[in-house]
Amino acid sequence: MRSTSFLLPVLILAVLLCAWAPAAVAQTGTLRGTVTLEATGSPLHHATVRIVQLGLTVETNEAGEYIFSNVPPGTYEVSVHMAALTDARQTVTITAGGTTTADFSLRLSPVRELVVVTASGREQTGFETFQAISTLDTIELAARAQPSLGQMLDGLPGVARRSFGPGSSRPVLRGFDGDRVLILRDGIRTGSLSSQSADHGESFDLLNLDRIEVVKGPATLLYGSNAIGGVVNTISRHHEIHAHPHPGMTGSITGLGGSNHSYGGGLSFEYGHHNWMFWGSSSGQYNGDYNTPLGKVPNSRIRTANGTFGAGYYGDRGYFAVSQTIEDARYGIPFAAEFESEEEEEGAGHAPDEFLAAMGSGFIGGVPEELVDVKVRRYNTRFSAGYRLPDRPIESLRVVLDYVDYRHLEIETADGIETVGTTFDNEQIVYRVAFDQRRTGRFSGQFGIWGLVRAYRTTGAEALAPPVDQTAFAAFLLEEMTLSDRLRLQFGGRFEHNRYSPEGAVPERSFNGFSGAAGVHLGLWSGGAFVANYTHSFRAPALEELYNFGPHIGSLTFEIGSPDLTSETADGVDLSLRHRNGHIRAEANFFFYGIRNFIFLAPTGNIEDGLIEAEFLQSRSRFLGGEVKLDVELFRDVWFLGGLDVVDAKLTRAVTSSTTGVVTPANTPLPRIPPLRGRLGVEARYRGFSLRPEIVLAAAQDHLFVTETRTPGYTVVNLEASYTIARPHRLHVFSLTAFNLNDELYRNHLSFIKDLAPEMGRGIRFSYTVRFF
Repeated sequence: MRSTSFLLPVLILAVLLCAWAPAAVAQTGTLRGTVTLEATGSPLHHATVRIVQLGLTVETNEAGEYIFSNVPPGTYEVSVHMAALTDARQTVTITAGGTTTADFSLRLSPVRELVVVTASGREQTGFETFQAISTLDTIELAARAQPSLGQMLDGLPGVARRSFGPGSSRPVLRGFDGDRVLILRDGIRTGSLSSQSADHGESFDLLNLDRIEVVKGPATLLYGSNAIGGVVNTISRHHEIHAHPHPGMTGSITGLGGSNHSYGGGLSFEYGHHNWMFWGSSSGQYNGDYNTPLGKVPNSRIRTANGTFGAGYYGDRGYFAVSQTIEDARYGIPFAAEFESEEEEEGAGHAPDEFLAAMGSGFIGGVPEELVDVKVRRYNTRFSAGYRLPDRPIESLRVVLDYVDYRHLEIETADGIETVGTTFDNEQIVYRVAFDQRRTGRFSGQFGIWGLVRAYRTTGAEALAPPVDQTAFAAFLLEEMTLSDRLRLQFGGRFEHNRYSPEGAVPERSFNGFSGAAGVHLGLWSGGAFVANYTHSFRAPALEELYNFGPHIGSLTFEIGSPDLTSETADGVDLSLRHRNGHIRAEANFFFYGIRNFIFLAPTGNIEDGLIEAEFLQSRSRFLGGEVKLDVELFRDVWFLGGLDVVDAKLTRAVTSSTTGVVTPANTPLPRIPPLRGRLGVEARYRGFSLRPEIVLAAAQDHLFVTETRTPGYTVVNLEASYTIARPHRLHVFSLTAFNLNDELYRNHLSFIKDLAPEMGRGIRFSYTVRFF
């Protein structure tokens, strides 16, 4: 790849910095302590203790004890983490030649402060980050127990769900979808095609994840131009963040079941012997056709199966690891066969919205004559390595090399005979090299390089784009400056190059762009902070926006790409007011993004193959909105939980079709924008028992794109209950979720088939998880 010529100077510079820097000669100190379970006073084994500023991590032994030796003198934040328990933090001071003791007691709590890494590449709490973050830990994931990523995250502040049925659901962040939201697995893009079409999904092992972190708003500096709307990072293992060994066996087993003939299970393990670690996981889920108040939605079933195995060596200074992941899934695309039949009819002269109205709910509960399924297979091989130099200006180096072989088959079934309609193949190699700077005075940060090589091929009825090879390269820098205990600044930049090389007479395109950001984190009072960010983001057009041509059921349009598209550039402001103490946790976020050369599908006014003909055009757009979250402890272990999110997005400049002259006027609302939503609930915990009733309210969506129909508002009542048994070496969690208890007939405005398929009716879901450590 041509752009990798930047790699050599960066690596040479890093080596010289490390080589020339003198070793530290100051006398060191020791930090030690114990970690216990508050309810019983029992020691906690395998709790992770970390000195945040130094990146040093150890685990507690059988007696709950930990020790750090040879710690440079200074003041540090120390964090302790264990699944399902509160994360604890203390500020400690290490003196030369002295020993500092810091003991921790963890407890079960309805509200927990979790540590995240996706926003800055370093561990921070959600309160300390410069961006708005939501997260789900391993216990919450098991309780939610959904087979698709969009279903799992739906309802988090600022997060909605786009779908063409449950199997293809994908998260939408602050109204951003598709190529503007980047899905990651352990910090690296997954190589799937879920961003290209509403009937394409992700096939994660959701039952064995350590946690999911959602960064709302531009995250282009660390992750690339596709993160202009935000990032969803699925973290598979604790050791993807904490590169350290531990002796013995840890792991988990999960089983689940519920309404709509849903069932599944998963298991995972980690085994440590001296400095070697071996790990593996496997899971599977099945959901049948789901029920609505009107009846079953045909061909909405989902089946997933996943497996991972890996091994690595973790020394005092360095580590390396290799892993292999296999993901296999098959899910139905409701009503896709009916749309294809409509497309194939001679002389079809009416638009899909008329077709939807004609069908009404007549297909609910019926048995279609033809079915369209998607079968996904993904192989992922990853090599990662790192080296720590605590006494050098560059204190650590981390390298990841990731290969993905992704295949996606669209299978048509008629009269019991299966045929493959379209085959999608996507091969991808991604490398990332990151250098962490040692905190020197007021400064700390990270810089590095990133690159991608991709080969995209399709054959069959929906081969809308020619074979395309893509290469990309980027260099990035993110710095943080601590001016005082209350005031921190963050700033950085990223240069990125993207090149598309299609086969045939289609022109090659190349895009270069710069993204930059600056932020301030200001402490206002004890436990209170104001955060402000300015971002300038660049996004190269996606492959499908440049080269697609033909009928596309996944978007319900006849798509016309444009090889002449230019890059999007966005300028945004994010403001956040936060408060955290033992009794109140509150956060209010406001965002404004103005995007130049915004790419969208604009109807031409024609009907082609029974579908609305639409071409990718560019104009200006504006996204405006916010989120509010308020958690208040009414009594000990009884919390009020409230939340609200809203987004308004529209074109701010008229644009004219290049083929028909049809004008899309200024102030036209953008398609599939979530309505105003609110959540009200209470969570109460008594010993290990937890009960959480909630009401979800959504307003009607009346701000409509020219191809959309109105979606009424709704009210849904849910109930979650769990019982947790915490022991020094075991954690048992029994969970029960009752959803849509009022059996509300409601529709998701972001569903491409909302006028045909309402959302799920009343049902239950239960799970059991045991974690051993």
